[in-house]
Amino acid sequence: MKSGKQSSQQEKGSSRILSLTILFIAFCGFSFYLGGIFCSERHKIEVKDVSRTITTKAVASPKEPTVSPIQIKSVSFPECGSEFQDYTPCTDPKRWKKYGTHRLSFLERHCPAVYEKSECLIPPPDGYKPPIRWPKSREQCWYRNVPYDWINKQKSNQHWLQKEGDKFHFPGGGTMFPRGVSHYVDLMQDLIPGMKDGTVRTAIDTGCGVASWGGDLLDRGILSLSLAPRDNHEAQVQFALERGIPAILGIISTQRLPFPSNAFDMAHCSRCLIPWTEFCGIYLLEIHRIVRPGGFWILSGPPVNYNRRWRGWNTTMEEQKSDYNKLQTLLTSMCFKKYAQKDDIAVWQKLSDKSCYDKIAKNMEAYPPKCDDSIEPDSAWYTPLRPCVVAPTSKVKNSGLGSIPKWPERLNVAPERIGDVHGGSASGLKHDDGKWKNRVKHYKKILPGLGTDKIRNVMDMNTVYGGFAAALIEDPVWVMNVVSSYSANSLPVVFDRGLIGTYHDWCEAFSTYPRTYDLLHLDSLFTLESHRCEMKYVLLEMDRILRPNGYVIIRESSYFMDAITTLAKGMRWSCRREETEYAVKSEKILVCQKKLWFSSNQAS
Repeated sequence: MKSGKQSSQQEKGSSRILSLTILFIAFCGFSFYLGGIFCSERHKIEVKDVSRTITTKAVASPKEPTVSPIQIKSVSFPECGSEFQDYTPCTDPKRWKKYGTHRLSFLERHCPAVYEKSECLIPPPDGYKPPIRWPKSREQCWYRNVPYDWINKQKSNQHWLQKEGDKFHFPGGGTMFPRGVSHYVDLMQDLIPGMKDGTVRTAIDTGCGVASWGGDLLDRGILSLSLAPRDNHEAQVQFALERGIPAILGIISTQRLPFPSNAFDMAHCSRCLIPWTEFCGIYLLEIHRIVRPGGFWILSGPPVNYNRRWRGWNTTMEEQKSDYNKLQTLLTSMCFKKYAQKDDIAVWQKLSDKSCYDKIAKNMEAYPPKCDDSIEPDSAWYTPLRPCVVAPTSKVKNSGLGSIPKWPERLNVAPERIGDVHGGSASGLKHDDGKWKNRVKHYKKILPGLGTDKIRNVMDMNTVYGGFAAALIEDPVWVMNVVSSYSANSLPVVFDRGLIGTYHDWCEAFSTYPRTYDLLHLDSLFTLESHRCEMKYVLLEMDRILRPNGYVIIRESSYFMDAITTLAKGMRWSCRREETEYAVKSEKILVCQKKLWFSSNQAS
């Protein structure tokens, strides 16, 4: 009886489980059916709604903007004190004590934090006058514009400059060219024939003095960028820019210079006091990185010509001979070969031969070693110096001297390295150049001073391929092409075209003195960078580096125009809004001029 009862209960349990299973399957099937109907209907409704929305927007967009222009409250920026007269925020002597002296790293860029940034307008020196116009400015400038007596007293016997009345005159002398800079460059051209035929176009002068070497090269079709730190020579770079000669603050210390690899056709040091053989030759390795294959490094001064010059260098001939041999050994180890020498000038050439770099790679004990693939050769914004040799790639080799077209043909030929830029191509470069020719033609209508001697020092604050500079190539200007450290790396293309420029982040101050540029141009800079850089600080930095009576061309989205105009008014700029060349509603041009004003504590 017990077993019969158990069996009956098991049968009932099995029936119940089977019934529940069938019910569950039926429920799932019905749910799937309803879900299919619901989803298909939902997709039909969505498609219908989306097309209706698109149609509605398409009709409405020409009549009313989808986003209103940004608005800010009016502001008036105060005057800075007289101690800010030559303020360079990222190379401020007042901050040097905070940083180490190793390899003079305190002279490198050390920018203030956001909460330390100044929000005031820097006044010009008492007695400031509009700069003398180019080309006369190459020979003279107003003393009150760069009122530095130290450099005049220390270097007048070397004919760097001479103060006469209310002007500084630049006779073209230098420590290593007592017969004048023109005679010095003539000797150099005899050693490097490529300086005469357009082979050599771009150069960098390390430890530039007052940039007389770079000034002389301009007449020879060579564009030289003068480089010097803010040091005890006082305002070398400011003198250069006051003369209308390209220059930038900088020093080879612990970080790479803000230029791409294989950029310059020639580098020059005339007794620039850089200890080339110290720290295992790391400074020479940076020169090697920025000089293109087939390019030249020129040295005049110690230890060159030591057997005749050592008596004037406070040393012994044996010490200078040892330094020279050490220098030669280092240069050979990093694939430089001795090219020529005459008297005080020695020239080395960077090899483009792959075999030299292959030897370094195979020799595990070689110093300096070859850089491995993990080290990006173009990374140059706050990038530490690397104790290794950057070997040219095949693309770079094809951009070396002898392979790249001569100047001026190279300006209009798409370099091979344009392929390294995302979306870059020869057709894209041609289109970009055509676009900028039209734009510059329009700019000259709305700013008649562009293309005349009223404007000399020009900066394109966010270039791509240097199209703005290329369109101005026949005018009496030079252009500093700035490529954002956060944008696509197109600066190698700028240099390959025979132009000059630098990397920069506009959230920080630029490496120059106040009052050094006649025209600042920007194209959609705030559209691209406003998420990182506060507009107020960018405009205040523009005011710092712009000369009184200088101009700004701001090509920007209509969304930012009202805010820019408000801030510009607070900086005492006079502005007018202009249409673009095609009268595009979403984009406008703001042309501003910085007024000449003096501190309320100074005589005007």
